[in-house]
Amino acid sequence: MAPLRIGFVPEHFSTPLEFAKKHYGLDAKLLPFPSGTGHMVTALQSGEIDIGVGLTEGWIAALGKAQAAKADAGFRVVGTYVETPLCWAVSTGARRGELTSIQDLKGKKVGVSRIGSGSYVMSFVLADQQGWLDTSSSGSPPFPVEALNTFANLRDGVNDSTADFFMWEHFTSKRYYDNGEIKRIGEIYTPWSSWKIVAVNDLLHPANWSSASNASKPALKDELEDVLQKINKGVKHFEENNEEAVQYISTKLDYSEEDAREWLKTVRFAHDVRGVDRETVNKTVGILQKAGVLGEQIDQSAMIGLERSEAVKWV
Repeated sequence: MAPLRIGFVPEHFSTPLEFAKKHYGLDAKLLPFPSGTGHMVTALQSGEIDIGVGLTEGWIAALGKAQAAKADAGFRVVGTYVETPLCWAVSTGARRGELTSIQDLKGKKVGVSRIGSGSYVMSFVLADQQGWLDTSSSGSPPFPVEALNTFANLRDGVNDSTADFFMWEHFTSKRYYDNGEIKRIGEIYTPWSSWKIVAVNDLLHPANWSSASNASKPALKDELEDVLQKINKGVKHFEENNEEAVQYISTKLDYSEEDAREWLKTVRFAHDVRGVDRETVNKTVGILQKAGVLGEQIDQSAMIGLERSEAVKWV
């Protein structure tokens, strides 16, 4: 059997995946998706990857939109990777003197990696927090949207006025504040734990797609179970070897040693990545509905491939 293909974002959060492969025999291809969760959604649906490690809001938005279209998204949420929320920095061009705070962004053009990505979804959450959502046009973007694909294109876009602002993870953005390429004008935290693991339906036993508690088989097929157990070992190694983590992040990824150490103070990975809390899915759906990203008729159970209470049974 060919190794499973895992899509991931090549940022500091990917370090436990690297450790799982380097130290614990994770038998999978790690395929980077620098443009983020939205790109991984299409890759899962086109058969390019089998598993995705990405942002909660991106997965839930994609699953909900598939339901609205009466389609099967082709994947389910099977794991919790990071327990802490994500800090999204709000950035504009270094010389955009007219933009100095979030209050200046009403009606401005937001740069996103892709429609449906975390950077796109969070623009709705930002607008909701600021009271800018037009409830009469539920589901329409609160800002004009410019899809720019990559982080580099987003930075260029706010400097040449293709877009007015964009949102990206704080520490990934920080070095570009430090070198004067872009300007920080605010931040926003996700109202949910930030990273989840999804898998294509072929890796799940169909009886468990709705997390049925009386299913006679484990929810996950053996090869997916093995991947998640290896990721658990990678997380444990990450927590017990901070210096190795700092070395990897500061030499192989786009971060300074100082920023890597600061990030370690802010992040908490799941000790057991297997399964997702139903309450987290419900909360994410609720906020995305309030923000107009998702409609009212959503079946949260159908999004879950493995619920955390079930994960305990199959250890």
